[in-house]
Amino acid sequence: FDLPARHNRRVIGAFLNALGILLGALFGLVRRELPAIRTQNFFKSALAAATAFFGLRLVWENVHGTFVSGLKQLFLAALAVVLGNWLGKILRLQKISNRLGRHASGLLAAAQKNPPGQPADGFLAATILFCAAPLGIVGAVADGLSGYFYLLAVKAVMDALAMMSFVKIFRWPAALAAVPVYLFLNGLTLAVHSGARPWLEPLALIGSVNLAAGIIVCAMVLVILEVRRVELANYLPALALAPLLARFLG
Repeated sequence: FDLPARHNRRVIGAFLNALGILLGALFGLVRRELPAIRTQNFFKSALAAATAFFGLRLVWENVHGTFVSGLKQLFLAALAVVLGNWLGKILRLQKISNRLGRHASGLLAAAQKNPPGQPADGFLAATILFCAAPLGIVGAVADGLSGYFYLLAVKAVMDALAMMSFVKIFRWPAALAAVPVYLFLNGLTLAVHSGARPWLEPLALIGSVNLAAGIIVCAMVLVILEVRRVELANYLPALALAPLLARFLG
């Protein structure tokens, strides 16, 4: 499970996400009908399994030291997630995310009533949904800190499946959302790599951020399988709290 050494100036995760959107759009334009419900359920289960695997792998690769030391690291990461959820509620992050989601859903609903929808609406709706996804933010942070681009690779498949439906409703201009999605994830990844990593790496705090990220990613499986509604956006502050707790309590 060891990751190969890689200089993170080449942002693989953001590129894969944008490529997935474009391939999904192409596939959606070529096929006359969307995949059957059975096929969609298979992809949902496969994506949930992949998300769980790469989330747990991220946790496994960042637990170091003795058994007791590993338990302490996991405890501090879990504590960061709990405190991050409280902070996220104070900052109303999930409500902001829900507001953006409702706006995108409104554009989709209007286009479905009177197809085809306006190209600008499709571009805007896809951009909002793909950029605001918590998996993209967590994946960009993991990619920027450790070159762990696998989370964004999973998101690329998710966005590809969603884009298949978008191009049916809004036609090909919706695929142009790949550009702002790439710019957003690329910028976030490079900002983390250039701004946060130089401070975290000398203090050996990168692992604490990755542990919190892995726990958050595992919680996303519940949302993918529609088992439970989890306010994922509220957990994002845990990525900033984790290194602070590890620094002062670890």
